[in-house]
Amino acid sequence: MLDTLRRIVQEVTSAENLDQALKIIVARVKLAMGVEVCSVYLKDKQRGENVLMASDGLNPESIGNVRLHDAQGLIGLVGEREEPLNLADAPSHPRFEYFPETGEERFRSFLGVPIIHHRQPLGVLVVQRRADAPFGEDSVSFLVTVAAQLAGAIAHAEASGGISGLTSGKGRRARSVEPLQGQPGAAGVAMGTVVVCYHDADLDTVPDREVRDTRAEVKKFRRAVAAVSAEIQAMLERMASVLPVEDRALFDAYLMMLDGDSLVGDTIARIRQGNWARGALRDTIHEHLRAFDAMEDAYLRERAEDVRDLGRRILTKLAAEGPVEPRKFPAHTILVGEEITASMLAEVPIKRLAGVVSVRGSSTSHVAILARAMGVAAVMGVSDLPVGRVDGRKIIADGYTGRVYIDPPRRVRDEFRHLLREEQELSKELSDLRDLPAITPDKVGVPLYVNSGLLADVSPSRKSGAEGIGLYRTEFPFMIRDRFPGEEEQCQIYRQVLEAFSPAPVVMRTLDVGGDKALPYFPIEEDNPFLGWRGIRISLDHPEIFLVQLRAMLRASAGLNNMDLLFPMINSVVEVDDAMRLLRRAHHELVDAGVNISMPRVGVMIEVPSAVYQVRELARRVNFLSVGTNDLTQYLLAVDRNNARVADLYDGLHPAVIRALQQIVDGAHEEQTPVSVCGELAGDPVAVILLLGMGVDSLSMSAANLPRIKWVIRSFTQRRARKLLKEALTFEYTHAVRNYLNAALEDAGLGGLVRAGR
Repeated sequence: MLDTLRRIVQEVTSAENLDQALKIIVARVKLAMGVEVCSVYLKDKQRGENVLMASDGLNPESIGNVRLHDAQGLIGLVGEREEPLNLADAPSHPRFEYFPETGEERFRSFLGVPIIHHRQPLGVLVVQRRADAPFGEDSVSFLVTVAAQLAGAIAHAEASGGISGLTSGKGRRARSVEPLQGQPGAAGVAMGTVVVCYHDADLDTVPDREVRDTRAEVKKFRRAVAAVSAEIQAMLERMASVLPVEDRALFDAYLMMLDGDSLVGDTIARIRQGNWARGALRDTIHEHLRAFDAMEDAYLRERAEDVRDLGRRILTKLAAEGPVEPRKFPAHTILVGEEITASMLAEVPIKRLAGVVSVRGSSTSHVAILARAMGVAAVMGVSDLPVGRVDGRKIIADGYTGRVYIDPPRRVRDEFRHLLREEQELSKELSDLRDLPAITPDKVGVPLYVNSGLLADVSPSRKSGAEGIGLYRTEFPFMIRDRFPGEEEQCQIYRQVLEAFSPAPVVMRTLDVGGDKALPYFPIEEDNPFLGWRGIRISLDHPEIFLVQLRAMLRASAGLNNMDLLFPMINSVVEVDDAMRLLRRAHHELVDAGVNISMPRVGVMIEVPSAVYQVRELARRVNFLSVGTNDLTQYLLAVDRNNARVADLYDGLHPAVIRALQQIVDGAHEEQTPVSVCGELAGDPVAVILLLGMGVDSLSMSAANLPRIKWVIRSFTQRRARKLLKEALTFEYTHAVRNYLNAALEDAGLGGLVRAGR
């Protein structure tokens, strides 16, 4: 059964649209369970109905026409209970509803299980048979497993048009007001045209793309096939002397597929219908994979991987020839992909980039942080987004709520245009605060700094009214090279940043890679990278890298004396002692070489729970503490912030996080050590009320968020913030904390900063 389930899920996942996915489900489940009927009812949220969307065994004319409101019939009962319903004689049940057009009067036993995705009911999967006996436990377990496994695939397929598209006859291009749900990545709203990013050798992420010159595209495909055929022929000749005849048959099979009409002919037919070669090849390979996966013979099913390998080889050759035409980025480009990287962002002219949407990742992913620094809206973790089907389509990405609308209707577009006008008015109002100090009405000053990591950020950061850089991420120069940068290279980069802000302070964090920040030339393969080799652990294990960076930083600060140094991912006082020893060594080496430099102020990042409980010991050893709320929240809540499945559990306003932050501030202040917050909470207007009440000494955030935070600080007395904090600490639920503080913003006349739940 596991093997059968795997094949069903693979077929459904690779379906071109919802209609095809549902037909595969009912046919395969009916065959696997040996029943007479298998049907899928899907929930039409707009109308509050469960609709018969596919069936193998009921009258085909009833599909799309049988509708039950949410509380009607056995289907409604399954949805209400959110658990299986197993009946030996369904017609005798008081909730049974009879629809003559289905022809189901012939079937007595009924087994229905709910289809649920991310706590949201999508519909009901049903099997029926003539026998008047309940289904066995094995059958129930299998159908529950099928529904659970298929829920994501159905949600993914439904995103291409959904029920409204199928019942209106408009197919997957139909417009729907039902958005896809992801996680807010960067505040703002993006309305524009999708440009899909994908990896050249990944068949599954290739998007559809229309071509006009199909003849040229066919020629390009034939050249790629010929090149792969020549490669395989050469491999066969090289291996002929060492491979037995039966093993050489695999290469012969490859050559036969490349010479036959099935793979090549089907792809060419799809190209002539208007899809580019890569998209046509993707569909052909997926069609072949479904055929192999449906085979009963285990050996033949394994040959599916050979087909996939052949497809990858052809795709790589197509990519080597370059795109159909030079990549064009529309005026309002929304970059979409399975996983957007920094290099993908860099390809788009900044004036044309309106937003970012990624299937994987969360609000604290590296690319989300970059999007905030660039001032563009971002939505992360949209796991149901059909990436391959949206290239060139119009979408709206709401970075406040994490919702994405594909081909939205006019009503939705008008609503978001109104929101954009409000945004522009708010930005204009906030720009007047640029040169005003961040001082509360009761005269408490809270210095505001910016987070940065690119030289291109320096100018926008200065214009934002920032009082310095509270976090300069030094890993960026490491990530954009194909080797470790040398001491002189690093020194020049750091010097430019320090000079640009002099005499204002710049807090430079030492190398912080690992987790979701990888170096291509220094791969770290771990099962759980966020709990592995990262941050200060790598630096201490490689003093030859660490000392070079420390010397470069110290040299860059010579004569300026505006650099503070920050150690990341500190887990214990031992790490601080070891890092300080190496810093003093680097300082002594430079002084001995005749460089006139002073020791910088040193801080450590509080990002892991162990540091929270040793905060006083750490505070005694350094000049300041900087709280990285992104990782601290992740570790306190045991939530991988890049995992879309649990990203909704990640919230810096969780009561446990608030209490930990209060403990950090209290412990540090007992040692007369100042505390800064440089994580995403520092840029959240709601959270800043709490941080102000705690007595946090300074905040650091993206330049785009700084005006909003200044507005909050200038609107709340610290006395008022302390009262709100005291009340917030009594709440048990995260949403209660956020709602309470949103109301406080509204009462203070700052309703323009409240977007959640719009």
